[in-house]
Amino acid sequence: MREVEAKVTLVETRIGESQSQQAALETLYRDLAPSRDELALTEVEQVLVLAGQQLALGGNAQAALELGCKSVAFTYNDPVIFAEYAMDIADACHEKGVQAVAVTAGYIREAARREFYAKMDAANVDLKAFTDEFYFKICGGRLQPVLDTLVYLVKETKVWTEITTLLIPGKNDSDAEIAAECKWIRHNLGADVPLHFTAFHPDWKMTDVAATPAATLTRAREIAQLAGLNHVYTGNVHDSAGGSTYCPSCEKRLIERDWYRIGAYHITEDGACEYCGARIAGRFGKFSAPFGPRRIPVRLATAAA
Repeated sequence: MREVEAKVTLVETRIGESQSQQAALETLYRDLAPSRDELALTEVEQVLVLAGQQLALGGNAQAALELGCKSVAFTYNDPVIFAEYAMDIADACHEKGVQAVAVTAGYIREAARREFYAKMDAANVDLKAFTDEFYFKICGGRLQPVLDTLVYLVKETKVWTEITTLLIPGKNDSDAEIAAECKWIRHNLGADVPLHFTAFHPDWKMTDVAATPAATLTRAREIAQLAGLNHVYTGNVHDSAGGSTYCPSCEKRLIERDWYRIGAYHITEDGACEYCGARIAGRFGKFSAPFGPRRIPVRLATAAA
């Protein structure tokens, strides 16, 4: 997923009219309306309208297709929240040869997990910390369900899986906790699952904690490499060394990155190191030219028309 060359900003969207979307509207109606006379379903539907534009399910896939994007990612809001809608969009994407990516906290029960990930081609799972105390006090959840999701994805599906841990100073960035996380990943998931350590910045309900120093990310990356992980990255910072992909066999830099910028690229179309021929874990294709850190606003209502 780190080879993504373009990001699409989704604007002016509206819930469509698939069966799963209609069910979601009806649920909102029941939750929000004390009686059927006080709030009509059409009024609930209006709550979900941005700029008055209707988004058909195929709009995402068509926009991606027209812009040359090979995948659509469900992110920022966890797609588990709108699972049925995300699954419907994934089906529409697959019909057009576009892949679907879930960026998620991985907090989902077993039955729903099977149905949801059956529609996904790749997932980036936020492993927010490696203590149950953090998950309970900060997130209001538990650690074990997330670990169960990671094991399920890597061991029981063909979903390409990566992990991201946002390092928050004083909360989850101790050497011991980072080492425990990396040891668990190596033992339970394998050496080739990519791990991203990203920088925290104070916002919303956690403005009393300082931003993550770049040195913390570098330290975490070194701990992970010593634990035997092959693909460890730093994120939310400019760090070409920490953001690049290296061959586990000959140790040469294969993909040079600095944030969203891709420089040198030395992996063959079928996923081998151009220097020594070793197979590189991942999903690769033909690389033509870097896209850079640009964002393209898209009118999905137009794309769906």
